[in-house]
Amino acid sequence: MKVTVYNPQKSRLETIDIEFTEDNTTWFNDYRMPRDIRMITDYKGGILIAEFDYTYLFWIYGVSRKDINHNAKIAKRLRQRYE
Repeated sequence: MKVTVYNPQKSRLETIDIEFTEDNTTWFNDYRMPRDIRMITDYKGGILIAEFDYTYLFWIYGVSRKDINHNAKIAKRLRQRYE
């Protein structure tokens, strides 16, 4: 599926082709605020971070789900670092 992501390393939007599966994605259902993390996905040596709102997925290089221990709080801090 084609999705639009924000690439903060390049400061631009990009369209990528990805399939979200159990093997590459961790979903979170315990959100309270719109900016909480909905899912994290490994993608091409980086991580895609999606929030519970209508913002674009964030693509951050050099980090995997394993690196952040599949943790939504760490993903949120990582995402905020690139705002």
